[in-house]
Amino acid sequence: MTDNTIHRFLFDELDIRGAFVHLGDCWRQMQAGRYYAPPVATLLGEMAAVTALIASQAKQESRLTFQLRSDGPIKLLVVDCNTDLRMRGMARAIADVKNTSASELLGAQAGGQLVLTLDLPLAREPYQSIVPLMGDSIAAIFEHYLEQSEQLPSRLFLAAGADVAACLFLQKLPQTDRRDADGWNRICQLASSVKPDELQSLDAATLLIRLFHEETVRLFEPRTAVYHCPEDREKIRNMILSLGREEAERILTEHGEFVVQDEICNREYRFEAAEIAELFAPRSLH
Repeated sequence: MTDNTIHRFLFDELDIRGAFVHLGDCWRQMQAGRYYAPPVATLLGEMAAVTALIASQAKQESRLTFQLRSDGPIKLLVVDCNTDLRMRGMARAIADVKNTSASELLGAQAGGQLVLTLDLPLAREPYQSIVPLMGDSIAAIFEHYLEQSEQLPSRLFLAAGADVAACLFLQKLPQTDRRDADGWNRICQLASSVKPDELQSLDAATLLIRLFHEETVRLFEPRTAVYHCPEDREKIRNMILSLGREEAERILTEHGEFVVQDEICNREYRFEAAEIAELFAPRSLH
């Protein structure tokens, strides 16, 4: 199957919609060179799959960023994705993360926050929403977020390992109960039987047949996600210029060079004294 896909699907007779996200190479690139402890990688992978899902549903050009801030051992999870499904992400955690519950890893009962930042091309400034963490897993946290933001009951089934991050999404639409009073409950019960290895190893058509073989499901053409974190030295040069010559030279004097760590892309930018001097050199008018 294609390695990084988002398949939408619809139960036409029930007015229930869904999607299946499978991130392979994209997820592996997001982890490359990071050496995350397995519990950290699992939660970041689950969040990456959910972020790709939500970005794929955007109705206009935008970039959305989710930050999960926590007082637990995992301090920060960040994933962003635009409407072209170009995505990137990172985690920040204490050095020795034990394999324990997501609730304990995220300190979910201790004042953590889920922050959404939405960048729209024509907006003067990004829209931001901050909600407390509600739930004892990434799935529960985002189910609560989706129900609050979209006013529609949603279910998420997530799995992430070293090679694949996956998400099965279901959402109850306004006419569901009128079509079939037991439809939503039945579909959720069937979906809850899914196993993590099925989410990670099966293609969308096979998974849907296995879970919902007695239901009528319409599967749409997939969209493809990609990991996108290009080098942008010009952006860093502009950031140094914004600091001003005096501050840049102070940092140079203290450290011998100017080093900027791009944490989300896991990339380091180094500027020697000559390049800093060139940045601030007077420009000719000719």
